[in-house]
Amino acid sequence: MNTEQAKRISGQFDQGSAASVTIGVCATCDPRIDEEARTRTVNIIEMIANEVQAKVKTPTGEKVNVVWTPVLIDGEQQADLVARQFKSEGVNVVVCTPDTWAFPQLTLMSLMAHFPKGTPLNITCGNSAPKPGVVFAHAVNGAFAQQGILSHLNIGNWDDHGLKPNISAATIDSLIDWLFAAITFVGLKGRRVVCFGHDSMGMETALTHVNATRNTFGVEVTRLDMKLLSDKLLKGDYNKEELKALRAWLEQNVQSIDIPAAGGSEKLNQSLAMYLIIRDLLTDLNAVGGAFMNQLEWGSDRRGNPLPICDMAESLFNSTFDHNGPKAVMPFGTEADMQGTLTMLFKTWMTGGNPPLFMDFRKVWEPAELVARAKALGIDVKGDELWARKGIVDGDNSGSASLNWAGLPGTSPAALLKRITMPDADAAYFPGGGNSVNFISPGGIQGIASRLTYSHLNGMFSLVWDEAETVDLPEKLADFVANSSNVTWPHSWIVPKYATMTEYKQYAPANHFHMTWGLKPSVLQFWMDLANVVSVAPWQARPSFIEGIDRPQPLMHLINGGEYEAKKLRAKGM
Repeated sequence: MNTEQAKRISGQFDQGSAASVTIGVCATCDPRIDEEARTRTVNIIEMIANEVQAKVKTPTGEKVNVVWTPVLIDGEQQADLVARQFKSEGVNVVVCTPDTWAFPQLTLMSLMAHFPKGTPLNITCGNSAPKPGVVFAHAVNGAFAQQGILSHLNIGNWDDHGLKPNISAATIDSLIDWLFAAITFVGLKGRRVVCFGHDSMGMETALTHVNATRNTFGVEVTRLDMKLLSDKLLKGDYNKEELKALRAWLEQNVQSIDIPAAGGSEKLNQSLAMYLIIRDLLTDLNAVGGAFMNQLEWGSDRRGNPLPICDMAESLFNSTFDHNGPKAVMPFGTEADMQGTLTMLFKTWMTGGNPPLFMDFRKVWEPAELVARAKALGIDVKGDELWARKGIVDGDNSGSASLNWAGLPGTSPAALLKRITMPDADAAYFPGGGNSVNFISPGGIQGIASRLTYSHLNGMFSLVWDEAETVDLPEKLADFVANSSNVTWPHSWIVPKYATMTEYKQYAPANHFHMTWGLKPSVLQFWMDLANVVSVAPWQARPSFIEGIDRPQPLMHLINGGEYEAKKLRAKGM
């Protein structure tokens, strides 16, 4: 009789101790190598693992586990052992740091055979001559490329000699860049974003594409009807005392709040209560992002009972603080824009938590048009101003603008709030009332402006992107530009780095676009490789590769006809 019993798992689980990402650091080796070289290799593994543990983080505050093994992978037996070690620790990102020659199939290829296809793999080595790990790195990277497996090669520099060689900062930085892309790719699998409502205003470019999102990114989309929100709002199912605290915090800190005499105070309360209601629902669902439809049924359709807009709620989700103090960003799209939400979500993770800016791709001001208007306003134009040379896009939308974008990165919440007003909502757009959020972003904020899109023809997501920065306009010109669209909404004057305004306005994939500061092109490119997202940066002025800025193309791309062709092939086999 079989007396063995299956193990019953406890119903209790400490969420705080869980890690969605575990990075395993290991090294291959040559079994013929002397003991000193083997000790040196183990030391390199440990040093790199410690650097990674210190520098890589998730935006949610969840810890990233980093484990390393002193077992050097000389052959199949060690490969199997390390694989068992890593799998028992939940490793889902692998970093190999070879310092000697090794035999590709017997070592790293045997190790990776234990892991699911698509597991992120980075091979980081010095450019050492004595016992050349770099030779092995080329051999195994080439073998993976021929097999159709994506791996990223990071050939850096560390000392040729010494038991604890100095590893260059550039080598570590390149690995950390890749790891932020890897933890975004791996850490969001199985997570969910919540869409309240359906595609707003028939915006086909904002559709959820549930299956494609699930299959490409491993992200689930929970869809909830806005009736749930209206029911909870109208029956007062939220913390009344916290609502008072939220409103008092805003009244004490923002520059001004417009409250019309006819019901304005109650509408403000309702719009702020929406933050608490949605926040609690997102928490209950363990969500990492969301979106709220609003238009038309919620706040604009006069056939029903229009309710107050919740622009401040959306802005707070995208901010790093609220009335309770510092918090993680919850990427949140207005108008149920799920492709916008995903764009912001991925970029927030790639930067370790930086706040995203949600904008309309509003009027594109060509340089000549902007200069002519400035001169007509009596403004002295030198001609070397960035806005005068390149023009601007008026980034302007009624909702979702992160409050952090009212100032430069690092600006305190108190200083940010002093730059923010809450005007009465535009009654023509929003007869349900409520309050908008208004500010003008300062110049000098640098990052990447981008937008995901999807193609039914190839079944793939693409990302249209360029580096960009905000600029200051002369006061009279800023007033004119703001008043030419919606003056009561947030404005950010965006200048792309490489795209001309003709290119920019023709190739925008939707009416919304999104900017995140502090995001490096290399990190974005690494993530697009891992997620198999097509990179769309068709700007004539941008070189195909910029040393020190871009990541080198993976060999697997090059031997399969280039990045796009390789990604098409991967899409068929993923």
